[in-house]
Amino acid sequence: MTKPLVEEQYLPHVTDVRHLLATGPHVTTLLDPNVEPALLEAFLIQLCALGVYMTEPVDGWIRRAGEACVKAGMVDVGEKLITHAKHEAGHHLMMVEDTKNLVASWNARRFPKLDAEALMAQAPTPAMQEYRQIHEETIAGPMPGGQVAIEYEIENLSVVFAPRLIEQCKAVLGPDVMNSLSFIKEHVELDVGHTALNEVMLNKLLGQKPEHAATIAKTGARALDIYLRFYGDCMAKARQILQAATA
Repeated sequence: MTKPLVEEQYLPHVTDVRHLLATGPHVTTLLDPNVEPALLEAFLIQLCALGVYMTEPVDGWIRRAGEACVKAGMVDVGEKLITHAKHEAGHHLMMVEDTKNLVASWNARRFPKLDAEALMAQAPTPAMQEYRQIHEETIAGPMPGGQVAIEYEIENLSVVFAPRLIEQCKAVLGPDVMNSLSFIKEHVELDVGHTALNEVMLNKLLGQKPEHAATIAKTGARALDIYLRFYGDCMAKARQILQAATA
């Protein structure tokens, strides 16, 4: 399928931040064949524990953005978002389960002993707060369809980055770790389809609202930048766990 509007009006704004998916320091550390197994495991624990805060409001954001789009006359895009919201409901519960399973596995073999509930109750980092903020600003702003760009970039992570992370986890931690990564595993399977749908919606949106193209694209780029900073936070907190082990 041709995607001229996405290529011409959207991708130039996100190229630089997408490049960090291959070259960013946190990504290269995680995917390094010589990564310390305990660091990778601690990262996954923090990713799931802090990820609960990041994913719990997702279905509400998508539904409200869809409703705002319908009100603004972007009926087709709005209705597709409202339908998509139903698919995202309750996904944070997978992260809750994954956190508990990863922590139980860690505690059986490693120090310090971790508390899954305490990890999920950690105060949100600035990047985590900003992630909630960008959704609220987009929904209330002049272009609620910018939610499509947020979805496009974040679900594209499941297509581009997550499969590489899964292969690394299997290689470094063993295949059994996949029993504790239900959220990542399911999103790798689902988000190929979601990303294709997002691309169709984005093309339609850019065709309907060409004057908002830069705003839409910058919203997507900022969302991905925030998410990569969130990965950095997870890595920093993973290192703190390892420092506590050696203290």
